[in-house]
Amino acid sequence: MNNIAVIGAGTMGNGIAHVFATAGYQVNLIDISQEALDKALAVIGKNLDRQIKKEIIAQEEKEAALARISTFTTISEGVKEADLVVEAATENVDLKLDIFRQLDDSTRDDCILATNTSSISITKIASVTNRPDKVIGMHFMNPVPVMKLVEIIRGYSTSDATTETIMTLSKKLDKVPVEVNDYPGFVANRILMPMINEAIYSLYEGVAGVTEIDTVMKLGMAHPMGPLQLADFIGLDVCLSILRVLHDGFGNPKYAPCPLLVNMVEAGHLGVKSGSGFYDWNHGSKDLVVAAGFKK
Repeated sequence: MNNIAVIGAGTMGNGIAHVFATAGYQVNLIDISQEALDKALAVIGKNLDRQIKKEIIAQEEKEAALARISTFTTISEGVKEADLVVEAATENVDLKLDIFRQLDDSTRDDCILATNTSSISITKIASVTNRPDKVIGMHFMNPVPVMKLVEIIRGYSTSDATTETIMTLSKKLDKVPVEVNDYPGFVANRILMPMINEAIYSLYEGVAGVTEIDTVMKLGMAHPMGPLQLADFIGLDVCLSILRVLHDGFGNPKYAPCPLLVNMVEAGHLGVKSGSGFYDWNHGSKDLVVAAGFKK
């Protein structure tokens, strides 16, 4: 396996392209927007520079990695020689199903199709292809170049051979793959999102303020980042989407999204990506500043 196609040039997509390219693989990065592709290459370059500064890689390794990445604005052209495709598009089920239909038509029959989805059923995604045995979840953590974990999710029909191939490949990327089965939220988000949701409920019900909730979790539970700050980094819209998948999938009211989260997303307060969530991200300082609506 040498040729990797990555669909989606956003935060996750460019991070996935980064780790494959630095591990020596030829990477085709695909997005409908050339502007997004150019931005992704710039981000990858900056992240490689950080690795040089930390003496993780040398300058020539950066140049070699960037030389291995090609960009495409059409799926059919970008995936035709791929041994593996990793889809990292927006967390929208209809979009992903459409992409996998295209992939099934445009790739070689032996190509493995992986999705970086954080919560959508692998079995459902595989059902729109003629190769459900070769469809698998490959859920990287953000930031991809830094975080070691990759959740490897087996759909109902994913074969042992496909799973073994992706587990081995993940180790070649210097990642730690963990095999899980295909149920809503998998493991990471099934545990993480209810915690974040409960933190939002604690704020919503006036138990404590933003800073206080995050401080309790950082100092009391040794979390590197409080749940409200983490939600801002993930994106409140993404958190809401995952909670809805959990709620719909299990039918259990404990997964119901907090009304405050729903309102914030509807108002466009999505966290870091919009400049405001539980914290203000536009103030130009590295200090955490609680968003105006949550100050006492």
